[in-house]
Amino acid sequence: MSETLTPACIATRAWVETFVVARHVCPFASRELANDTVRFVEVKAQRWESALEAMIDECRRLDATPAIETTLIVLRPGLETFDAYLDFLAVAEALLVEQGYEGIYQLASFHPGYCFEGAEENDPANFTNRSPWPMLHLLREAGLERALAHYSDPEAIPERNVEAMRRLGTEQLVDELASLRASLDKR
Repeated sequence: MSETLTPACIATRAWVETFVVARHVCPFASRELANDTVRFVEVKAQRWESALEAMIDECRRLDATPAIETTLIVLRPGLETFDAYLDFLAVAEALLVEQGYEGIYQLASFHPGYCFEGAEENDPANFTNRSPWPMLHLLREAGLERALAHYSDPEAIPERNVEAMRRLGTEQLVDELASLRASLDKR
């Protein structure tokens, strides 16, 4: 989108380009970036109520703007601990249902400390959902269904990503995220 981005959103876009797209973590992200249909927005998350209102505002923006396919909501400052983020995510998902958005939009979740249930904290597989900052990825379900219909074997994407992250290793992945976060400090 041709809006002015905050420094955190610029760094988040760089993460999408240099990590998500470059490593094919999401095989659909490249097309959306090229088509300029990704919105990046930064929301203060110290107060959950205002952050949740901002998420619903983004749903309404998607309702009114078909040219936006997906929105990445960067939640900073706030939600630095993964447990607090998970609590917030549960409330955000319930709010989507309550507001009538179930089946229309879904949330993908990303956090610097993301750890899958049952995984070791230092397992490189966690980096499939680690990001420079806590964020919510608001996706149009119809767009996701269209993309998946033209992709062979979408069920293999998570397994392929886990294998790729493990080949890269925790040290390299930690360094890459730290570099993106540091790029914000240079702005």
